[in-house]
Amino acid sequence: MVGMATAESFVLAIGTKKGLWLATSKDRQQWSFTGPHFLMSEIPSIGIDTREGRTRIMVGVRSEHWGPTVAHSDDLGATWSEPEQGAVRFPEDTGAALERIWQIYPDAEARPGVVWAGAEPISVWKSTDGGEHFELNRGLWDHPHRSEWGAGYGGAAAHSIVVHPAGDTVHVAMSTGGVYRSLDGGTSWEPRNRGISAYFMPDPNPEFGQCVHKIAADAAVDGRLYAQNHHGVYRTDDNADSWDSIAEGLPADFGFVMLTHPRREGTAWVIPLKADGERIPPDGELAVHRTDDAGSTWQRLSNGLPTGEYNSVLRDAACVDTAEPAGVYFGTRGGSVYASADEGGTFQEVVSHLPDVLCVRAAVIAGA
Repeated sequence: MVGMATAESFVLAIGTKKGLWLATSKDRQQWSFTGPHFLMSEIPSIGIDTREGRTRIMVGVRSEHWGPTVAHSDDLGATWSEPEQGAVRFPEDTGAALERIWQIYPDAEARPGVVWAGAEPISVWKSTDGGEHFELNRGLWDHPHRSEWGAGYGGAAAHSIVVHPAGDTVHVAMSTGGVYRSLDGGTSWEPRNRGISAYFMPDPNPEFGQCVHKIAADAAVDGRLYAQNHHGVYRTDDNADSWDSIAEGLPADFGFVMLTHPRREGTAWVIPLKADGERIPPDGELAVHRTDDAGSTWQRLSNGLPTGEYNSVLRDAACVDTAEPAGVYFGTRGGSVYASADEGGTFQEVVSHLPDVLCVRAAVIAGA
C-alpha cells in the first residue's frame, strides 16, 4: 500500500446500542472481528490512544443496570479495566449524576496522559492518567449560561472537544448551547457562535443556544474549524470569532457528521441527511460528500455504497484514520459499517446487521 510501512496495521472500534465490536486489519480490506464486548450495554463513545507507542481503547459504557462509566483495554479488548468507583463521578456539591459519556478525546502527543471527555448532563472532564480517572471542568460547569442550555433530541450533550496542539485553546460544542471556547486551557469559557443560525429560536442569531451537531479542526490551518449544525454547514478562519456558511453545493445542509483530514489543508467530509422529521439520506441514496477547498466546492462520493438506504448516520458514527491515504469509516443506524482506504473514493461494507451504530473510531497501530 502506498506510503504504508509493512509493520503497521489498523484497529476499528464500533460502538452500538447493544455492545462493542473490535476489528483489526493489515490492509484495510480484510477485517477480523471480536465481540460483542459489553453485550447489552450502550457504547456511545470511543477513544483510541496511540501516543507513546501504546494502543489504549477507551469506551464510554452505559448499562441500564450498572450505570455509565469509562472502561479501557490495553490489549485490543482481551481484558478491560475500570475504577471500582467509576472513572467519571460528579462532585457531591453539584447535585448531579452522570447519564452518558458522549465523547472521549485523547490530547496531543505533547501531553500523553491527558484525555478529555464530554458528558451528559452537559459537562467536560479531564484525565491526566490516560483516561482512568476524570476531573470535572468547573469553569464550564459553573458557567452562568448553563441553566439555559437545553437538551437536543438525543439528550443534553457535550459531544465535541477540539484542543489546539499547544493546549491553550479548547473548543467545545454542545446540544443545545452551541460552540464555547477557552483560551486558557479550560479555566474560563465564552460562547463563539456568531454566524451560526438558530432558526428555531425567536432570535435566529443568539449569542448561544445553537444546536451544533459536530465540530472539527483543520489540521493544517491554525484557527480554522468546521461545523455541522442543525441546518447549516459552516467554517471559521478566525478561531470561532465568526462563522460563514459553506453549505452551497450540498444536497442538504442537515446532518450530524463533520470530519477533517489528519494532515491536509481544506479537506473535510460530511454525510448530508434530509432534515428534521425525515433524517434519511436525500432520495434514499447514501453518500459522503468531501471538500478539498475548505467548503468552496463539494464532491459526492458513493462508490460502493448502497442505494435505497433509509438509515441515518450519527455524529460520532464516523471517523478518519491517520494513514496515507487517509481512511474514512462510518456506520448507520441500520447496523452496517463502511470503510474507505482512499479518502472516500471507494467504500466497502465491512460488517452488517449490528445494532444501531453509535460510534466508530479507527487508528493505525503497530503490527503484530
